[in-house]
Amino acid sequence: MSHPAIVKDNVAVITGGAAGIGFAAATAFARAGMKVCIADIDEARMTEAATKLSSVTSAANVMTSAVDVSKIESVTELERAVRERFGGTDVLMNNAGIQPGSTLFDAPDNWQRIIAVNMWGIINGSRVFAPDMIARGRRGLIINTGSKQGITTPPGDPAYNVSKAAVKAFTEALQHELRNTKECRVTAHLLIPGFVFTSLTAKGRTEKPAGAWTPEQTVDFMLARLEAGDFYILCPDNDVPRTLDEKRMLWAAGDIVENRPPLSRWHPDYADAFAKFVTRD
Repeated sequence: MSHPAIVKDNVAVITGGAAGIGFAAATAFARAGMKVCIADIDEARMTEAATKLSSVTSAANVMTSAVDVSKIESVTELERAVRERFGGTDVLMNNAGIQPGSTLFDAPDNWQRIIAVNMWGIINGSRVFAPDMIARGRRGLIINTGSKQGITTPPGDPAYNVSKAAVKAFTEALQHELRNTKECRVTAHLLIPGFVFTSLTAKGRTEKPAGAWTPEQTVDFMLARLEAGDFYILCPDNDVPRTLDEKRMLWAAGDIVENRPPLSRWHPDYADAFAKFVTRD
């Protein structure tokens, strides 16, 4: 069984699709018999990815497009090209993202690029593709890749946290809009990966750490939860089970409800309280 949109001859578009979670998703969609468009800014890596996909499906079912998701005109051209080649889109996975690292007072260009790709890339993709997906009247999916860092916002990479917190808020608003749109058969979903070993997280390592999942494990989990109808696709990994993720998120919300200092999980005065909280049944 699979989601009704993930079926033979339907069309999937994946941004950031040339590597990592994006490429694993493209491969899974191709294996399901779908026509696949990989959109990425790295043309060399995209060409390599398309060659790999041709061993899974016919080359006629694979399309590549060089896209800068931070620019709406680039995303608009992508949507037009997919419509011209394949007739339209059934599954859109807004997955492109960057994490070069950030500090609170570093160069504004770094902040602007992170937010442009991670936040505006998802807003652009959803706003450009959704109208035609709705108009087609078919079952469809918009999957936006978020992050646990956009929910618990740990110290150390504020620009990334801000961008991914925006992805969460935007995708929640998008799903609310879709479910209240008459005769709309498209749904939105927030993918929240755990620790996944990709080029984004490798940080010089060549072997997968024991605690990390592979991109393929993450996509398999995503497909199972899409079939189940989950909006929040909260992925575990080999290091952190869902129960611990849930407690970390509940503690973060409790900072507001209980009027604790922000990021109290990392505040020395609350270390014992947090340790007791996570071990409580």
